[in-house]
Amino acid sequence: MTFFQVLWFILIFVLIGGYFVLDGFDLGAGTLYPFVAKNDKEKAIVRRSIGPVWDGNEVWLLTAGGALFAAFAPAYATTFSGFYLAIMLVLFSLIVRAVSVEFRGYDPKWGSVWDKLFFIGSALPSLLFGVAVGNIYAGIPMSAGGDYIGIPLLGLITPFTLLTGLLGLSMFLAQGATWLALKSPKPSALRDRAVKVAFPIQIAVLVLFVIVSIYGHFIIQPDMVPELSVLRFLFAAIVLVGIVGSMVMMRKGSDLWAFLCQSAGAFFLVALLAASMFPNFVVASPDSIGPSITLMSAAGSELALMWMTIITCVGLPLVLVYHVIIYRTFRGRVKDEDLKHY
Repeated sequence: MTFFQVLWFILIFVLIGGYFVLDGFDLGAGTLYPFVAKNDKEKAIVRRSIGPVWDGNEVWLLTAGGALFAAFAPAYATTFSGFYLAIMLVLFSLIVRAVSVEFRGYDPKWGSVWDKLFFIGSALPSLLFGVAVGNIYAGIPMSAGGDYIGIPLLGLITPFTLLTGLLGLSMFLAQGATWLALKSPKPSALRDRAVKVAFPIQIAVLVLFVIVSIYGHFIIQPDMVPELSVLRFLFAAIVLVGIVGSMVMMRKGSDLWAFLCQSAGAFFLVALLAASMFPNFVVASPDSIGPSITLMSAAGSELALMWMTIITCVGLPLVLVYHVIIYRTFRGRVKDEDLKHY
């Protein structure tokens, strides 16, 4: 393997980690929406908390998909075509969520419908992302040419992938709860409910993380690269410290630090996935004819990877500057005057 191959393996997981943190909190907030917001004003606060930022957050998912296509086309082809129906469900859900956020404030007659669509459009991707990751990690059936041998959508659900789906969902919910606590007026009943619901969700995250880690390490993929064992242990420790730290900060009333700790846990969960899968992008199941798709077998030319690196050095700072500006512009808790169009 070459420097650029390893670099782009890392960069793609960094992009996925960025998406997991940023779009994770607005998907989590949307999933918690009917449970923590009890009246129209509280619902408007939830929508306003993510309204200015959700579209920029989703850029990270699009960029990760584009980078995978450009740098490791065979891995892109197998994953996106293999999980075609699941991906279409995710995309349709994200579209429905976006429309419901934008239309809810202008169409109160259909308010209950938009509220339900907002919840469904947030909850379904939160679960399916984890299920998809579980399948890629555990192994999928592939032909000699590396093509995915399709199985029905429900066939993607196994005990392990269900656990990874629930882990992803609970992590998103914890992100959403800490974000709502950070953005809701203080004091307010909405913030109190967000704080109250965050604790049991974070306990669920810890339990599921331990179960998935043991299951994945000793049963699903016992032959991980031994040289990365220290790195995996470090990332796992950061995940645990981040979640526990978020719980402690939430109890102390430090909403910003609670959200940042939770975000660190979410990001390093993706980093742990990368360290556990390396050098594989897609693992072949035991009954596959073909081998796993690795960064060596799927990588594009060195020239293409080099130019992608140069473009990234220009483009990524611009994206980060945009996020700094947008989050600085809409910083602070949501006020009554912010709810005009929500």
